[in-house]
Amino acid sequence: MGDLSRKMRSLMVVICIWGLVSFSSSSFAARLNPSRQKLEVQKHLNRLNKPAVKSIESPDGDIIDCVHISHQPAFDHPFLKDHKIQTRPSYHPEGLFQDNKVSEKAKEKTNPMTQLWHVNGKCPEDTIPVRRTRKDDVLRASSVKRYGKKKHRSIPKPRSADPDLVNESGHQHAIAYVEGDKYFGAKATINVWEPKIQQPNEFSLSQLWILGGSFGEDLNSIEAGWQVSPDLYGDNNTRLFTYWTSDAYQATGCYNLLCSGFIQINSEIAMGASISPVSGFRNSQYDISILVWKDPKEGHWWMQFGNDYVLGYWPSFLFSYLADSASMIEWGGEVVNSEPDGQHTSTQMGSGHFPEEGFGKASYFRNIQVVDESNNLKAPKSIGTFTEKSNCYDVQTGSNGDWGHFFYYGGPGRNPNCP
Repeated sequence: MGDLSRKMRSLMVVICIWGLVSFSSSSFAARLNPSRQKLEVQKHLNRLNKPAVKSIESPDGDIIDCVHISHQPAFDHPFLKDHKIQTRPSYHPEGLFQDNKVSEKAKEKTNPMTQLWHVNGKCPEDTIPVRRTRKDDVLRASSVKRYGKKKHRSIPKPRSADPDLVNESGHQHAIAYVEGDKYFGAKATINVWEPKIQQPNEFSLSQLWILGGSFGEDLNSIEAGWQVSPDLYGDNNTRLFTYWTSDAYQATGCYNLLCSGFIQINSEIAMGASISPVSGFRNSQYDISILVWKDPKEGHWWMQFGNDYVLGYWPSFLFSYLADSASMIEWGGEVVNSEPDGQHTSTQMGSGHFPEEGFGKASYFRNIQVVDESNNLKAPKSIGTFTEKSNCYDVQTGSNGDWGHFFYYGGPGRNPNCP
């Protein structure tokens, strides 16, 4: 019981950290005079939107700029001025669970993913695709400096991380996790949906977390998955995203390429761009595979999307604890519950259906694996689960020869058992 108690305490602290960070939907326009606001926003847009070799208009209204690889936002970082881009990882993890090992039922209805902007063109070699930031994107943030970042508040100490505080945080989760070892990466295949969001300041996401640190103000985190976030993107499209922080979301890190840090090498996949098509209820299922691992030679954390796209890396110097290894891995869903009208939000997690409904109806993570110190991908020894309110969003794990370790998760939010 002691070990279980310690595990739940540490897990609660992590959940509290996530629960206490979110975007503010309030505009900062009212706090600045118009001329100063316009100047501040334009300066920030100039910093983010690098000169493009080519620009592609996506059917969803996004502009994808093809930026020369050496001009990307990462190189605004003072420590990266003389950085030599690593064009490929030194090593790939061994023992990859073959994604073609899928049951016949799943194989019939599981399809590869693409991004919507591809229908109108591709970026040339030696460039990377960057979603252009617009003035309205920045104006939706609480300030120019906070655009693209999660909102930070004080982080509670472990002994004060109780369930009541978690539930008051406004964020809810349905996750699977592993801890108690040193981890050097994680992988999963996730089916992609377009959950309904009730309020613009709420979001719904499905991701993996690579975590290191004491779960206080020095928490290190690398995150990747898909999300629907009207505040961040200005629409309800499902989008590929990443996030990183080395100080529990206080000053470091950001979504996608909205600050210096992540170095992209891939010319085909755009961070923050729409994923298309998405899964349908009792219809075709579309999923994405995400692998994040630590290069044992250079020490950088690499990200791969699907079987073919090595996207880039987070340099090891960005982190303290993750410069060595991760101490916890998590997979699952998260939503913001702002309790509109004093009731639980109806923002959906995953497909908006509970896990017991199964394939074609509920959301899933399959082929869950971790990377060990020998750079081998392997199944976790044991998987824990956590959800604050199982009547709103739930999680159920399983294991078989086709999907390895997997779980279904999600839910509708507000319902007769979740008022």
